Amino acid sequence: MNIPADLKYTKDHEWAKLDGNVITVGITDYAQGELGDVVFIELPDVNMVVDIDESFGTIEAVKAVADLFSPVSGEIVEVNSDILEDAPETINSDPYGDGWMVKIKLNDQSQYDSLMDAAAYEKQIS
Repeated sequence: MNIPADLKYTKDHEWAKLDGNVITVGITDYAQGELGDVVFIELPDVNMVVDIDESFGTIEAVKAVADLFSPVSGEIVEVNSDILEDAPETINSDPYGDGWMVKIKLNDQSQYDSLMDAAAYEKQIS
């Protein structure tokens, strides 16, 4: 299972990568494996304001439908709809690359800092 050391993680299996004051968010390799083949994803609109742990969309797979939760509070500044609307299975094949979902402009850096590191996330899922 792939758990990149340079990312942060949530208890709900989202990953986050910081770039300046914007984080890129997706679901983990573990999560996509548990869901099975992703067939549809509902993503939010750009400029939507989200709170930490608030649902920002849903992901539908062969095995289940699951909510997607924001790891931080902030504003959605970009959505990966160009790839994921036409090829939601990208989440299965490249969850940490082209399978990213949203970019969120942070309100509070400490929320990002409090997310799990790779070691803590690995311990949670084992």
